[in-house]
Amino acid sequence: MYIGIDMGGTKVSALVLDRTGRECLRLRHATPTSYAQTVELLTALVAELEEAVGRRGLPVGLGLPGVVDPAAGTVRAVNLPWLLGRPLGADLADALGRAVPMANDANCFVLSEAVDGGGARAPVVFGAVLGTGVGGGIAVHGKALFGAHGVAGEWGHTPLPWRTAEDGPELLCPCGKKGCIETMLSGSGLAYIYNNLSNCVGSAEEVGRMAVTGDETARKALSLYFSALARALASVVNFLDPDTIVVGGGLSGLPDIIGRVSLLWRGLSLVPEPRTRLVRAVHGADSGVRGAAWLARQAGEGSGPPGGRD
Repeated sequence: MYIGIDMGGTKVSALVLDRTGRECLRLRHATPTSYAQTVELLTALVAELEEAVGRRGLPVGLGLPGVVDPAAGTVRAVNLPWLLGRPLGADLADALGRAVPMANDANCFVLSEAVDGGGARAPVVFGAVLGTGVGGGIAVHGKALFGAHGVAGEWGHTPLPWRTAEDGPELLCPCGKKGCIETMLSGSGLAYIYNNLSNCVGSAEEVGRMAVTGDETARKALSLYFSALARALASVVNFLDPDTIVVGGGLSGLPDIIGRVSLLWRGLSLVPEPRTRLVRAVHGADSGVRGAAWLARQAGEGSGPPGGRD
């Protein structure tokens, strides 16, 4: 059995998976607001889960937003600022008596989908998370690839390729640079596209709903969004050549996103008819916490990121 914990800006989800991927138990809690509370809550959640399933010393994996340094065991998360520079990995290892591998939530997402989701059995999987921000991760033969700095697959903070006049001016990204993929493909990016076309204010969810009901401006906004997404993913096909690309996050539910993008990326990649499969995530919002559990298994097999003291 493996414990997975997914710590977000408003809630912490924790579960126990068995080796087959069956969920045995799940807990949720509001996200703490201080460092000491974070260590205390995570320790308490592990103890409660272990008590409930009658097992001690279970492997634990932790997924968080932001950049997780796999060597230092530190986290840089905008919406969890009290973690900045703190030795979370080492402190959790001390509190629990075992190392706790940590990874970015997008890495957990792609690991979940590569093990038993939309990318199961695919040798190389790229995970694209389209939501409030744009995240990405890579899995090879069912194991997450982290990189030297823990940022492997972070395509959201690379420039949008093959820009056109219809894309509008390059916007400032939260990372501090202009023209990043995130500025176009996040929820606020889709809203920006629609607002430019209509001079009205609408959210990404509203744009999707209006497109379904026949609103022409919303349909045009989706067309521009899908064009940008196809270009961004075609560049992934060119540099990574994955067998499967799995899309998740709130915007992965946009109408006909898979069919439209699969057509649009033809002619953009180096191969005229890409064999790369484009699919929606199977586990949806649960991919992060499930991936954290598989992260614990991966670390136990000797190929996960270090989480703290041995």
